[in-house]
Amino acid sequence: MSDSAVPRSEAGIEQAVGIKVLWRLVLPCALFILVGAIDRTNVGFAALQMNADLGLSSTQYGFAAGVLFIGYVLAKYPSVLAYEALGMRRWLALITFAWGLGASAMAAVTSEWQIYALRLFIGFMEGGLSSGLMIYLSQWAPERWRATILAVPIMSINISQVIGAPLSGWLLDLDNPLGIAGWRFMFLMEGLPALVLAGFALAYFPDAPREARWLTPDERAWVTANVKGAEKPPADGSRSERWAALRSPVGWTCAAIWFCILASNYGVMFWLPTIVKGLSGLSATQTGLIVALPNAAAAIALVLNARHSDRTGERVLHVAIPALIGGAGLLVAFLLGPGLPGLAMLVLGGACTGCTVAAFWAIPTKLLPPRALAMGIVMINMLGSFAGATIPAAMGALRQASGSFLPPTLLLFGIAVVCAALCLVARRQLRQLPGG
Repeated sequence: MSDSAVPRSEAGIEQAVGIKVLWRLVLPCALFILVGAIDRTNVGFAALQMNADLGLSSTQYGFAAGVLFIGYVLAKYPSVLAYEALGMRRWLALITFAWGLGASAMAAVTSEWQIYALRLFIGFMEGGLSSGLMIYLSQWAPERWRATILAVPIMSINISQVIGAPLSGWLLDLDNPLGIAGWRFMFLMEGLPALVLAGFALAYFPDAPREARWLTPDERAWVTANVKGAEKPPADGSRSERWAALRSPVGWTCAAIWFCILASNYGVMFWLPTIVKGLSGLSATQTGLIVALPNAAAAIALVLNARHSDRTGERVLHVAIPALIGGAGLLVAFLLGPGLPGLAMLVLGGACTGCTVAAFWAIPTKLLPPRALAMGIVMINMLGSFAGATIPAAMGALRQASGSFLPPTLLLFGIAVVCAALCLVARRQLRQLPGG
């Protein structure tokens, strides 16, 4: 429907709701995802010192990076059930406090098995974070704001690397702070903010639109009437409808696309510091600054891609084209090696790889019926989480077997090609749906 076809008063309410939700909810949610992303991926920087200190091989490190996502997968469904039972505030406070404890405890590990156990625990605690926040924000997001509202929290994953990469590198280069190794101090310092955020979550978030005092009565009524998923499904609703995504070809195609998106992004996050340092021989701080560049570009590109997707209403090609360019950019960057041309391609590859996420989530949140939305998001996230559990470990095995980063980089390029092909499948499936 065009703007001219919408009554001005209704369009004005929608605009006011979108702006308020962006400032009051989306940005605070983004902060939780930012801190969680730092605590998940800072092991990539710790590896610059930790692997040698603990005698970890590339395969052992790859498994340590990826084992977190086994916990991630196991927690997806239970965490969403806990979210529905406890409400947003208590659920978010509980998981944030628990993962903060686990992230800080990484400072005390002395063996690979302790790393595996803590990473598994952190993954289990964070397992429902993205799913829960995606379900929560979908209860507030007007259709014409949907990709943008979902883009901002997702963008915080890239910003976490812009902030976390230089910060982690700087903490690593400190000379035995508190009498411990730099990588241990890094884990300790980067785990503490989650403990503070747990208290903030308990005090700040409304559980549902009807509790938001910063919305006017008219705005609360508009959200309930017009935002898909704003009203909780009745308890006597059809169970088969709740699990409708499992029977939907589009749902499974979306899950496969999400697997490819996460495979590319986590492959870059966990291995890029090691690749950059191996190619350039820079210090940890300098490596952090280089790693921050493609993530900064990805954060900017993600918002631009989401806004263009919202304006045009096209979703699928806003995933396929950047994914393909991103995979090619990373491969060309590796082949060019150190130097300005290689850095430019690294920034391009990182930007395109990271900018697909928000446009993607506008697809399943639009297509799935309200009663199937929660479980559909869980299903998609569960399959996607297997990417985090398998791809970093596979890259480590390829690196150890070949002695080169070329095979792991080719793996990322191949995943990008598959992602683009799946997007074309999804486009055809969408056109076959009623109203497609």
